[in-house]
Amino acid sequence: MAKVIGIITCNYTSTEKDFTTAERPIAAAPFAGRYRVLDFPLSNMINAGIRTVGVIMPQNYRALADHLGAGKEWSLDRKNGGLFYLPGTAFGTARVGARFLIRDLIDNKAMLTRSTDGYVVFSSANIIFNADIAELVDYHIASGADITALTKIANEDDVDVVAFDEKGGLVKGMKYGVKEGELAFLDTFVIKRSLLLDMLDWYAASDHLDLFEAIFSNSVPVTIKTAPYEGYCAAIFNKTSYFRANMDMLDPAIANAVFPTGRYIKTKTHDTPPAKLETGSKVTKSLVSAGSRIYGEVSGSVLGRNVIVEPGAKVSNSVIMQGTVVKTGAVVDYAIVDRNNVIPAGTVIKGTADDIFAKDKARD
Repeated sequence: MAKVIGIITCNYTSTEKDFTTAERPIAAAPFAGRYRVLDFPLSNMINAGIRTVGVIMPQNYRALADHLGAGKEWSLDRKNGGLFYLPGTAFGTARVGARFLIRDLIDNKAMLTRSTDGYVVFSSANIIFNADIAELVDYHIASGADITALTKIANEDDVDVVAFDEKGGLVKGMKYGVKEGELAFLDTFVIKRSLLLDMLDWYAASDHLDLFEAIFSNSVPVTIKTAPYEGYCAAIFNKTSYFRANMDMLDPAIANAVFPTGRYIKTKTHDTPPAKLETGSKVTKSLVSAGSRIYGEVSGSVLGRNVIVEPGAKVSNSVIMQGTVVKTGAVVDYAIVDRNNVIPAGTVIKGTADDIFAKDKARD
């Protein structure tokens, strides 16, 4: 593959504020028990052989920094290249919907000017998918376009996903919000590094805009082509989409597509013993992460590390995050329970398929 650096943007907000973004950015939200959402775009880049990756950090970056560390798990703790923490726009100026804010790129221009690599792969950190980025780069070079964006035909409406208007093989416009059947942008694209540097100069006066907003609102000609993605993907911007994507991982066909052999999703390692299903427990169609101990019943649920479900407790259709204890006789159904909570004995926490109950992270 051609020489490429990667940049992942985490400094943006969604249209809906809820527990997933109250104290952590979307990128740091736990997923499928043992992962974080950021693991997917980062692993996509690492699996393509990219060894220099910058992560544009949000103001609430603590959970991200704790998860990434020096980048060891992704082979980014290296002398040449490696993992770079890049400062994002100051609190209060990041715009809803703008994933590739020009101001963030200008502020971190040094990473681009110091590199000698020919191309840059950009990704946001809110879409779950496993794609061959090396193939995307090759596709881009062969296309002759200035930018090649990864896209998929939307199978449902989503107010947070960007839709592209494509005519004659070229993207002519964009809008925030995609309808079923429209061309959805997967927030991943390839661009030549030298062109990107030129564009940051061209659009310096519009640094409050998203890069693609600037392109479509100016007369400077930039050709954008699309590369189709046929696999599974899930955009996570709010409670409902977060819950649905986690539940999707209980389907073996989807799980095999997201975690294929040979293109592994890497994450922070923990020295934790395997999960233990105690005598008398019952677990069906669920993901139970390391360190968890199940005495009661669990069905159709995703459990993070070190979760305890005591005898007589029942957990169903729920996402239970790390360190939570569900006490004897408690019932949890259609809920998302953030980390380190204790659900008291006999308590009933119950949402519905259309209105998931969300319990915030326990306070110290």
